[in-house]
Amino acid sequence: MAATPRPAGGSGRAPGSTGTDPGTTGTTTVAVPPGARGRGGRRPHSRASRQVRNAPFAFLLPAVALFALFFALPIGYALHLSLRKVEVKGLGLGRGARQEVWAGLSNYTDALSDSQLLSSALRVLGYGAIVVPAMLGLALVLALMLDAERTRLSGFSRLAIFLPYAVPGVIAALMWGFLYLPDVSPFYYLLDKAGLPQPNLLDGGPLYLALANIALWGGTGFNMIVIYTSLRSIPVEIYEAARLDGCSQLQTALRIKIPIVAPALVLTFFFSIIATLQVFSEPTTLKPLTNSLSTTWSPLMKVYQDAFVKGDIYSAAATSVVIAVVTLVLSFGFLKAANSRSNQGETP
Repeated sequence: MAATPRPAGGSGRAPGSTGTDPGTTGTTTVAVPPGARGRGGRRPHSRASRQVRNAPFAFLLPAVALFALFFALPIGYALHLSLRKVEVKGLGLGRGARQEVWAGLSNYTDALSDSQLLSSALRVLGYGAIVVPAMLGLALVLALMLDAERTRLSGFSRLAIFLPYAVPGVIAALMWGFLYLPDVSPFYYLLDKAGLPQPNLLDGGPLYLALANIALWGGTGFNMIVIYTSLRSIPVEIYEAARLDGCSQLQTALRIKIPIVAPALVLTFFFSIIATLQVFSEPTTLKPLTNSLSTTWSPLMKVYQDAFVKGDIYSAAATSVVIAVVTLVLSFGFLKAANSRSNQGETP
């Protein structure tokens, strides 16, 4: 039987393979069998590659579920309640006498025309005018002092300044409330022994200072940590260059540190605005200790009064939505103004 002749230049490869002999120049290319490619000429993805590709979504799933359950769902339900009201038929007795109906924007109209809500908003603005500048100024000064050279016990000082932030707001308000009471406060006893006047911090104008002091004591440490962390990220070479130029510690702080940590100051100011508009625990806790605090002293106290005292959850939901929108508008406007200012500063 005659032997089958080998193709010229061939090397005895199986059908479907292409390339050159080992002794010749060129690169050997092995053809993939027809069944090894998927539809459209692509290789099918393995199970391991799909698992790797889906891993980020699996890690995000718990956070998304918690966000939807405890944040998005309550907001949606509040929006739903704000557009409803209860219609009472007859004496309001018996089955079907009280029925929830569509209210449209009437709850929002009533909330915006409520004089108590407007008065509470003005009180909170006055409270914020004291708290926000004092808190950020004190936090900046403390952060600069801790970042200065030759600072001793900086670790202990950071912990001592930050520790009041870990105390719950209700406990802090109770503690300071009893320190404000003339009958039980040791400060009033010392003032009496020294023959000095004893101001009533729970009445009139000093009440704003008393409430602001509680916020300062609890919130300065958090803002200080944010600013101090930003200061620690400044390269050491900048300080060395300033020292070689003959800058003092004060000049370095004013001309180098504060301009560099301006984004941190913007962030802390943003947080402080939100916390000020949402003040609730301090005046609510001090309310039993003085008659100068009304049940609607702050907007959130007004919401609590409408929802849980008057039982009008629909009006309370509309008021809470109004507060949320105002907070969002103020925060967004402030951030946009800060960003535009920073962009103008970067433009040559």
